[in-house]
Amino acid sequence: MNQVQKLSDTEMELMEVIWECTPPVTSTELLALFAQRGREWKAQTMSTFLSRLVDKGALTATRDGRTNKYTPRISPEDYKLMEAQHVLDGLYQGSVKNLISALYDGEKLSDKDIAELKQWFSQK
Repeated sequence: MNQVQKLSDTEMELMEVIWECTPPVTSTELLALFAQRGREWKAQTMSTFLSRLVDKGALTATRDGRTNKYTPRISPEDYKLMEAQHVLDGLYQGSVKNLISALYDGEKLSDKDIAELKQWFSQK
């Protein structure tokens, strides 16, 4: 799994759109996709965020004439796993039991959730 720095909410929103595309993708294509979703971005804003994502290791950029083409360096699943591990290590000393206990004590787990977890753990 590639090491990627933590992404901001806006960077994550941009990555989710990129992950939906067939790589590589250009900033022009991304601007059009965001416009279709009702989110008008300026070209410079898009360029800034894409550069940040390259710097953080989430994307690679290749030059094609005057255009940069961007390709994800990490899958959405790997990024989510990396973030989950970061939370687990940082807040729960790497213990899944501590995480589940916190959710249970905080009444965030329903009886259905608990049954599904028991079934899932029994299959592992």
